Amino acid sequence: MRRVVVTGLGLVTPLGGDVETTWKNILASKSGAGPITHFDASDQKCRIACEVKPADHEYGFDPSKRVDHKVQRQVDPFIIYGIDAAGQAIEDAGLTDMDEATRLRAGVSIGSGIGGLPGIESESLVLHEKGPGRVSPHFVHGRLINLISGQVSIKYGLMGPNHAVVTACSTGAHSIGDAARMIRDDDADIMLAGGAEATICPIGIAGFAQARALSARDRRIRTGPGALDQFQRPARTGEPAL
Repeated sequence: MRRVVVTGLGLVTPLGGDVETTWKNILASKSGAGPITHFDASDQKCRIACEVKPADHEYGFDPSKRVDHKVQRQVDPFIIYGIDAAGQAIEDAGLTDMDEATRLRAGVSIGSGIGGLPGIESESLVLHEKGPGRVSPHFVHGRLINLISGQVSIKYGLMGPNHAVVTACSTGAHSIGDAARMIRDDDADIMLAGGAEATICPIGIAGFAQARALSARDRRIRTGPGALDQFQRPARTGEPAL
């Protein structure tokens, strides 16, 4: 049985676009929660969420660092977050110059609980309002959960196992566990593993609110420890290199 260790980390979170910024803000007891800005949430029961911040924010995320603009236009945010976090983990692990033999034994195990919900919602509206001929040709491959692993493997040239987990909020942990077992069982030498989510959109917030899984007490947003009275919908990703 082979030992498995974490050699690099990558994060895109509501508290920062990388590991260092996110950890610094956690230690400073900062909160990623705030009023929803991705869409007009005035008619929603819940009007707060933990959004990944734009690049011009104090601790924002700049997707252009690692994700091609063409890809950004074609895929949902959860895939963009995953590609960037994977790149961070590769850099942190010192694996940016892998030869072909190494890449043949390097794989990906990244999942998502829901996947491209914003894109599914928006393209459904296009279908309803403009007809099937106006639906994006990138609709399917830009929303499927397994395409986060696919896009990461394409971007970084990883030719080992390619795996996608869908187990709701346990997805990231299960992805890491599966990746560790692949290394332990000698199916791979290196695995990028984790989870990504980006479901802050009208149907996502409405659905969780109707299930009473989101807080409706958003008149005053506290920003210190213990700020949340119920689950708040986050957008985030985290991936280690094993």
